[in-house]
Amino acid sequence: MNIIGKVHEVGELQQVSETFKKRDLIIEYAENPTYPEYIKFEALQDKTSLFDALKPGDEVDVAFNLRGRPWTDKTGKTSYFNSLVVWKLNVVSAGQAQAAAPASNPASVNSAPGEEDDLPF
Repeated sequence: MNIIGKVHEVGELQQVSETFKKRDLIIEYAENPTYPEYIKFEALQDKTSLFDALKPGDEVDVAFNLRGRPWTDKTGKTSYFNSLVVWKLNVVSAGQAQAAAPASNPASVNSAPGEEDDLPF
């Protein structure tokens, strides 16, 4: 699978154990530019170096595997977790230095002045 989006955040390298390391990457995916999605990917082991040269604003093509696994807690309840694991990454275009512009407030689109939107998303 692959997706093209803009780098929002590049996480720090996490040394989970002596033999295991990982790193996160948040991509802004704007299939509908009015409501962009922020998708979390992870790179494992030697693939963590794929994120070294990335900067926020870079447009990237991310090739990844979708992985899922169950986890059963002490009470016997099973939960399921998904992860998007990067195996290849290409920079489509380098991002421009972002100006310090105020972020738009999506709540202001449908709210009256002075009215706060309490939606969790």
